[in-house]
Amino acid sequence: MKWTQLAAAAALLGALTSCSSLRYTDPDQVETVNIQFGSTDIQSFGQLAGSLLSSPNLKYVNVEDKGEDKRPVAVFGGIANETREHINTNQIFREMKPDIVNSGEMRLLAGAEDNGQSILDERVRFESESGRVAPGQAAAFGRQLGADVVIYGALSDIYKEGSRSIENVFSKRKDVYYQLNLSAVNVDTAEVLWTETAEINKQQTVSLFGRG
Repeated sequence: MKWTQLAAAAALLGALTSCSSLRYTDPDQVETVNIQFGSTDIQSFGQLAGSLLSSPNLKYVNVEDKGEDKRPVAVFGGIANETREHINTNQIFREMKPDIVNSGEMRLLAGAEDNGQSILDERVRFESESGRVAPGQAAAFGRQLGADVVIYGALSDIYKEGSRSIENVFSKRKDVYYQLNLSAVNVDTAEVLWTETAEINKQQTVSLFGRG
């Protein structure tokens, strides 16, 4: 091959490798880019709002000086990230928030997901002093903010990765299991009024020449 042909081939290869593309996709489309926590997982966990709103224990809270509106006043106390990834867990509650507010079933105070500095300071102290939060500690946090109920939880994961072998044509499999547990606690009694767990299991197969 002549040098001119080699140069043309190298230039073509460089052009092909430097090209990129951009397109819009449906935000509700299932995300399958990789095994890491993503938008589809947030949307899936956001469906816990339906379970929260259907709880008979959260239809009303009748306490002194509450007036005629007996709907529970709730505040979001945060979701502890116990996974191996850096995840903004506030996004999960932001996904739930429109359903909660627009249902009219409960009144929602500005909480950790709204990034108010005073609320954020309370949340930091709440989490740092309590570690894995107990119902009584959650209740104390909510009482400081004038809420009837605190909604809080934890997101955890289990990650497994297989090794490459001749049997699987030198590909390898990755599995990750996410578990989200949310609870709602009465600030006066520390009673758990509602609790629910949601799970997601994802699997990725990486070929011999694939990254990861």
